[in-house]
Parts: sequence; C-alpha cells; structure tokens
Amino acid sequence: MNNSILLLKTLLLSTSQRNIFRYCKDKKKRRKIIGGFIGAGLLYLMLMAFCVLMCIGYGMTGIIEAVPVMCALTISALAFMFTLFKTNGYLFNFREYDMLMSLPFEPRTVAAGKFMYMYVKSLPWYLSISLAMLIGYGAYAHPGVLVYPEWVILSLFIPVIPMLISAFLGFLTARISAGFRKTNIIQTVITMAFVIFCFSLRFIIEDLFRNDKVQSTLEKSMELSGSAADMYLPAGWFSDAVIRQNAAAGLLLIGVSCVLFAVVFAVVGSSYMKINSALRSHAASGKYRMSAQKKRSVVSAVAFKEYKRMTGSSAYMVNGMMGEILAVLLGILTLLIGFERIVGAVTQNAPFDYAILQPAIPFIIYFFIGMVATTACSPSLEGRNYWIIQSLPIEKKDLYKGKMLFNMYLAVPAMAFATLCMCISAGVPLLDSILYLILGFSLCAFSTAWGCVCGIKHMRLDWENEIEVIKQSPAVAIYMLPNMFVVMGLTVLVVFLGIRTDHRLLAAAFILITTVLAVLSYVRVMKLSRRG
Repeated sequence: MNNSILLLKTLLLSTSQRNIFRYCKDKKKRRKIIGGFIGAGLLYLMLMAFCVLMCIGYGMTGIIEAVPVMCALTISALAFMFTLFKTNGYLFNFREYDMLMSLPFEPRTVAAGKFMYMYVKSLPWYLSISLAMLIGYGAYAHPGVLVYPEWVILSLFIPVIPMLISAFLGFLTARISAGFRKTNIIQTVITMAFVIFCFSLRFIIEDLFRNDKVQSTLEKSMELSGSAADMYLPAGWFSDAVIRQNAAAGLLLIGVSCVLFAVVFAVVGSSYMKINSALRSHAASGKYRMSAQKKRSVVSAVAFKEYKRMTGSSAYMVNGMMGEILAVLLGILTLLIGFERIVGAVTQNAPFDYAILQPAIPFIIYFFIGMVATTACSPSLEGRNYWIIQSLPIEKKDLYKGKMLFNMYLAVPAMAFATLCMCISAGVPLLDSILYLILGFSLCAFSTAWGCVCGIKHMRLDWENEIEVIKQSPAVAIYMLPNMFVVMGLTVLVVFLGIRTDHRLLAAAFILITTVLAVLSYVRVMKLSRRG
C-alpha cells in the first residue's frame, strides 16, 4: 500500500495543473490553466445547484429521509460509469506502462496505484454531489452535529465499491479480448447507449412536469430507493450510518471497501502484465493472409490512419461519432413517427404551420453533426509521437488535409441520410431538399475546418491520458460551446426569416455564407500548417 501511495503521489505531481501553474513561466499556459480551473468550478457549482434543488423537492414533499440513499445511489452510479469509461485508458494500455513496469514494484502495486489515481481525479465530482445533498438534507432534517463529519467521511468510501466492480468488469473484458483486434466494441456500445439515454432523459423530465406527475414520481422514487438500498447494500449501510447513527453500518462500508480493494487487485495483478502486453502488441490473428497492399495518396493514408486511431479507442469513437449516430437516429425516428408529430411533441402542439420549420432542417441536423469535430482533438492525439510526424517526408498541410478528410467521411453521409429522412417526412419539395443537402455539406465543411483551426491553435501534446484531449481539452471546448450556441441562434433566425422570405432564397444565402466561412477557416488551417 505504501508503494501504491508513492506511485499515486508521483502521478498526481506529474499531472497536476496546479503544480504546472506554480512553476511554469509561460503566461499563455498559465492563462489556460486559470481558465480550466474557472470552467471546472462552474461545472461543480452547477452540479451542486442541481443536487440542492433535488433535495428541496424531497424536503417540500416530506420525504427528506430518502436523500442519504439517493446520495449513495447517485454517487455509486456515477462512479460505476466514470470507471467503465476510463478503465481502458487508466488501468490498461496506458502510455507510461513501460516506465512504471520497469520500477521495482509488483504488477498489482502498479495497478492499485493507477486505480487510486483514477479515484482521486474523479473525487471532486463525487464530493460535489455529496456536499450539496448534505446541505439540502441538513436544511430540512436538522440532524445532529456528528452527522456532518460522518457523512463527509463515509462519502469518501461510497464510490470505492462501484469503482472496483466496474474496474473488475473492465479487467474481465480486457482479459477475454486481449489479443483480438476489436477490443473496444463492448465498452463503446455501452457508452453510446448511456449517452443516448441521457439525451432522452430530458424529454422524460419534461413529460413529468407537463403532466403534473412530480408528486407521484417523488413518492415512487422513495419506494424505489428503499428497494434499491435493500438490493445494493452499501447504499443501505450509508443511510443507516447517517440516519440511525449505526456505527456498525459505517464500519461495514469502510471495511468491505478495503477488503474488496485488496481482493480485486490481488486477482488483477496475476494477469496485469499479460493483458497490457497483449493490448499493446495487438497480437495478429492466426488466419492472417498476405495480400497486395493498397496504394493511397498521402491525404487518404492520413485519413485511413485516423480511422484506425478512432476504432482503437472507445473514448475517441464515442466522442467523435455520437453526433452522427444521434442524427441518424433522429432521421429514422422522423420517418417512422412523422415530422409533424415530433415537432408537436417538442412545441407541445402549439397551433402554427409546421412548414415554416422546413428551412431549419439543415441546422437541426448540424446541431448533432457539428457537436464535436474530430479535427478539434486529432492534432493533440499525436501526443509525444508528434516528433515522428515531424521527421516524416509529409507536409503539414497534407497531414491536416487528411484529418479534415476523415471528418468529412464521418459527417457527410450521416448528414445526407438524416436530411433526406426529414425532408421526405416533412414533404419538402425536391429543389429545396437539394439546397438543404448542399447547405448541410457546407456546414460540415465549416465544422471540419473550424475544428482543425481550434485543434492546431490549442494543440496539447503533453497529455497523460487521451481523455484529457478528447473530452477536456481547450480546443474541444472552444470549438464546441460557441458552435452550439450559434447554431441554436441560427435555427431561431432561419425560422423567423422563413416566414417572410422564400425558402430557396434563404437556403442559397446561407449556403453562400457558410461556404465563405468554410473557405476562410480552411485558408487559416493552411497558414497555421506553414508555421511549423
């Protein structure tokens, strides 16, 4: 355990943004770190506000006693999902594997240290939920003074058991799939299903408030939380320790977490080196056959390399393809249910002519397609191998052209399918449909080029885990946030203009505007590529 803590301390010091800010003299990097701290702080405050509001709802309906169980269940579910997403990058197939395994530590010590690192990095999310629910619980239940420190201490152990279960499932998946080419498919499917469920959760909540089901739902959730506490024992232990001041329940939660930690990493350590070696070597199949190699241009070869990079990373695949998948699902749903019924469900059957929404179809599709461009993170994904690209006889402009080509391969087919589905369902005339397809193409081109500008301008090559650049990098944030808000504003604007302007003329005008923006962004990428 001492060696695992030593590894944990070293990993935290080497990746700590606070440590970098303390010793770094680069003002630009220091500003980025400050911006990252402010952004993270705002996210934590938003999460805490949501949890406090949920506790207020429980308190106003007289079921405040269900809050401790809900707190434990929420943290446990979040810890399970976070660990499931991160196991492949933190515990297995991580970049510093060779360096760590060369140290005089046992494999299970290294695995335990990496798990503890993953726990500490996610701990602010869990504590935000716990402290916010403690505030809400304290405001309505008025518990004794000892409940507050007890709640905080036990909150540190709530995520351990679900994280260990998730990590062990990840270990079993890696153990079974080691040596196979497609090792990320299960994790990718689970992740995409979870994200789609989160998108649908918004409509479920809207339905509850629209039909005055809040009171009955809260009462039902109390019954379900009680049943869940009986089935998931750690939640029941936490609730008993907090509400009934049952010291044995609190000690049981702490003891089981520690014992399970030791057992899991004793098992993981026995195959840890074998799994990582297989995942890193990508063992070839015995059915391999020699065949003629395909000849590609440099740009096409880079695009194919980007495809292989995506299929080898579940995090990259989920983040890069989720918008396209949602757009395709929306297109299929529109064909099956009907354009008017979907619009009626969103607008609560407001009395107006749904035909005025037809000019907004390309922007509705682009809201999903342009959610995240792969070009926003792909330059940074080269990481410390960037020097290899520097030494190759490839011009930088061809490298970025290949990355942009791959994003177009990904975005354009999904855009075309979803747009055609919505146009058919909405009864859009043929010429208008063609204009919407052209507008969708120009929007994809702009998204691709603008994402590449962000990716190059805010390139980060010193990452320790790919999650840091795929989901948490400044390039992705700078690309995504303004893009999403602008698209929402344009959707409203195009509907407003569509009432007074011919739809074809409006589509032609936006085609011209987005094409100019795409060309300007592309020219900017070419200029940045010449700077080195």
